[in-house]
Amino acid sequence: MLTFPQFDPVALAIGPISIHWYGIMYMIAFGGAWGLASIRARQQPGEWTAEQISDLVFYGALGAVLGGRMGSVLFYNFDRFLSDPIWLLRVWEGGMSFHGGLLGVLLAFFLYSRSIKKEFFEVMDFIAPFVPFGLGAGRFGNFIGGELWGRPTDVAWGMVFPHVDQLARHPSQLYEVALEGIVLFTFLWWFSSKPRPRMAVTGLFAVGYGSFRFFIEFFREPDLHLGFVALDWMTMGQLLSAPLIVAGVILLILAYMKPQSQLNSL
Repeated sequence: MLTFPQFDPVALAIGPISIHWYGIMYMIAFGGAWGLASIRARQQPGEWTAEQISDLVFYGALGAVLGGRMGSVLFYNFDRFLSDPIWLLRVWEGGMSFHGGLLGVLLAFFLYSRSIKKEFFEVMDFIAPFVPFGLGAGRFGNFIGGELWGRPTDVAWGMVFPHVDQLARHPSQLYEVALEGIVLFTFLWWFSSKPRPRMAVTGLFAVGYGSFRFFIEFFREPDLHLGFVALDWMTMGQLLSAPLIVAGVILLILAYMKPQSQLNSL
C-alpha cells in the first residue's frame, strides 16, 4: 500500500508571488504542444508557418482554459459557482472539465480556421495528435494537487490519500496519465505520421479519448456532490464521453467513405 506524498501545491514562492504546480503543468502542456506542432510542421513544408503554429497554440490554450473552466461550472460545480462566483477565476485551485475544454477548443479552432482560410478538419487533424501530451500533463497536475482520486481498492499499488480518508484507493489520475496521455499520444502520433483521409485523425482521437475516459471512470471516485448520474453506475464523465465515442466513430466512417485521393498531406 502506498501513501500519497502530499505535495505542496505551491511550487515556488517569491515574495507575494506564488507559482502553483497546476499552472506549471499547464505551461508544460501548451509548451509541449507548441514544440510537437513545430516538429510536425517541419515535416509538412509549406503547410504551416511558425506564426500559424504559435497562433494555433494560443487559440487552443484560450479555448481550453475558458471552456474547461466553464465546463467545470456547468457540468460539475454549478452550485459552488452560485455560492462563490469568484471561484470561477481561481483556476490554480483546480476544477477544469475536459469536455468543456474540448467545446472551447472546437469553437476557437473554428474561428481560427476561418481566419487563415483552412478547412476546420484540416486544423483539427493537425492538432489532435498533440492534445494527449497536454492531457497527460494536466492529469499529472491533478495527481500533484491530490484531486480526482480513485475508488477504494485492495490492489498492491493502492494509494492512501490522507486528506481524503485512510482507505487505499486507485491512483486514477496516474491511470489517466498513462492512457489518455502516453498511450493515446503514441498511437495518434504514429497514425498521423502517414497520409490519412480528412477527419480520420480527429475521429480516432475522439474514439480513443472517449473510450479511455469511459474505462477509467470505473476506477475513479464519482464526484461526491453528483454520484452516479444514470443507470446507478454511470458517472458524469462517462455520460459526457459516450457521445464523444459515437461522434468519433461517425467521423471515421465519413472519413473512409471519401475517395482515397482526399488525404491529409504529410
